[in-house]
Amino acid sequence: MACVLETPLRMSVLSEVTASSRHYVDRLFDPDPQKVLQGVIDMKNAVIGNNKQKANLIVLGAVPRLLYLLQQETSSTELRTECAVVLGSLAMGTENNVKSLLDCHIIPALLQGLLSPELKFIEACLRCLRTIFTSPVTPEELLYTLRHWHSCGFKSSPQPLLCANGPDHQTILFNHGAVQNIAHLLSSTSYKVRMQALKCFSVLAFENPQVSMTLVNVLVDGELLPQIFVKMLQRDKPIEMQLTSAKCLTYMCRAGGIQTDDNCIVLKTLPSLVRMCSKERLLEERVEGAETLAYLIETDVELQRIASITDHLIAMLSDYFKYPSSVSAITDIKRLDHDLKHAHELRQAAFKLYASLGANDEDIRKKIIETENMMDRIVNGLSESSIKVRLSAVRCLHSLSRSVQQLRTSFQDHAVWKPLMKVLQNAPDEVLVVASSTLCNLLLEFSPSKEPILESGAIELLCSLTQSENLALRVNGIWALMNMAFQAEQKIKADILQGLSTEQLFQLLSDSDVNVLMKTLGLLRNLLSTRPHIDQIMSTHGKQIMQAVTLILEGEHNIEVKEQTLCILANIADGTTAKELIMTNDDILQKIKYYMSHSNAKLQLAAMFCISNLIWNEEEGSQERQDKLRDIGIVDILHKLSQSSDPNLCDKAKTALQQYLA
Repeated sequence: MACVLETPLRMSVLSEVTASSRHYVDRLFDPDPQKVLQGVIDMKNAVIGNNKQKANLIVLGAVPRLLYLLQQETSSTELRTECAVVLGSLAMGTENNVKSLLDCHIIPALLQGLLSPELKFIEACLRCLRTIFTSPVTPEELLYTLRHWHSCGFKSSPQPLLCANGPDHQTILFNHGAVQNIAHLLSSTSYKVRMQALKCFSVLAFENPQVSMTLVNVLVDGELLPQIFVKMLQRDKPIEMQLTSAKCLTYMCRAGGIQTDDNCIVLKTLPSLVRMCSKERLLEERVEGAETLAYLIETDVELQRIASITDHLIAMLSDYFKYPSSVSAITDIKRLDHDLKHAHELRQAAFKLYASLGANDEDIRKKIIETENMMDRIVNGLSESSIKVRLSAVRCLHSLSRSVQQLRTSFQDHAVWKPLMKVLQNAPDEVLVVASSTLCNLLLEFSPSKEPILESGAIELLCSLTQSENLALRVNGIWALMNMAFQAEQKIKADILQGLSTEQLFQLLSDSDVNVLMKTLGLLRNLLSTRPHIDQIMSTHGKQIMQAVTLILEGEHNIEVKEQTLCILANIADGTTAKELIMTNDDILQKIKYYMSHSNAKLQLAAMFCISNLIWNEEEGSQERQDKLRDIGIVDILHKLSQSSDPNLCDKAKTALQQYLA
């Protein structure tokens, strides 16, 4: 019997819910405006947190009526505002809700609402727009194809979330007059409006030279925009305003709109950001201040030096690692999660700023490393659960690894290569790029870490990086192998060649990126050093190497690439048996002859090294080689070069000619 009653019971409940929803919609059509307003308010309360009620109201046709009321000039401001709030609440439901709202053409109606002089209504429209445009089902392009933005002239409070996502969107908004239309809002009496305008400028200027160069010359009430931003940096202004103004000036500076030595950067922006890093500030402010400062000084040596001696910044940042003071004492799970989140953000920001501070100056790096438990903190950071903290810790390590002194001392004492090698295992590309760059430094010849890294299986890892589709990883992989091969034992060189494979080596030699090509040539040059090594490698790979050399010398490559290639030939010519691969290759000999007479002195000198190694008297078979080179006209070129105005060429040619006279 229960089975018989089940369906009617469900239908009864559904009917009751639908009837209730219908009641809300019917009230929207009441002739009494006050009853309509109360009906919208009741609908607002009914849909909060109730996705089922939202869906019912959409199905019953509430959206078109709400949009009609929202757009009617006869509707009161309160009614129009409440309609926008309800629509925003509906948009916060399921993705199907957002699709339904888009089908009803909600966006033009909301954009039209931005022309209203009523701030509360404007903000309700903006909140609804933000909800819709942050939904994954809303086509991103929709915002940037709406010319209505231009017609509404940003006379309302602009929302930075709706502002720009990348250079293409920045350009579209810039071309539609965004800068001019937002600028006047900075003189608004409303703090909220001024802040939203500031945020818009920060988003528009970020990594955009065109916008930044324009902002420098924008006048607002007779005052230039940078001067207005500087005024907003003053200590009597709210911290949020100070930080956002500092961001605007920072982004304009990094994009080339303001010079790094401008007083508004050196005397205003930088000190303000350092001040945000002090422990008197809120945690969020300290994070934002440090990250913005890191970006400001990242590429400028002088700003790094100024920041390092401002308000004891380096020591101040050590406090970022001391939060929370006692996790074990916290029993509230939500509080614990909150504190751990802030702890991650603080450490991430501190590592970023340390990385920027130590990017170029040896004295600054020394001060950073001498900071309380610094190396231990970096090592711990490399194994953090947060990927962002790990990335920042690796960046900091990379910055400090540029110091020869620290590679030999602190890096060795703390065996940083061990956690670094762990980071390189199955890491995302963003982390891999920075970690592999750091590894390149740790593999330099004077680094004590080089040997243990080799023993830990680094060759296989680095060879795999050279096959990556990511250009930066290919460059770093081959760069690290090049450093590894420098003055290495024959076994290491053999392991590199075996791990790389001949096929992959020559794939890299034909790479379209000049950095990959140069580093691969550098690797070959380091492999082909020391006579026994040269002869051994050329005996097994000589044919392919000579073929690659020929192709590069014939190709459309820059001077540096061809110089490096001729230096490889000079190394081959220094081999005992390997030099015969040059002497029996008439095509290569003609190319050497051609480059001896080249207009570029670097290429002439590199070609001369090849000849010198081939004709050296003390080596077996030198007479036959000298005769053959004389027959193809090399001696005549040497005589000409001995009269060269370039002292290096002149000396090298005279030395070579003496080998013929001996």
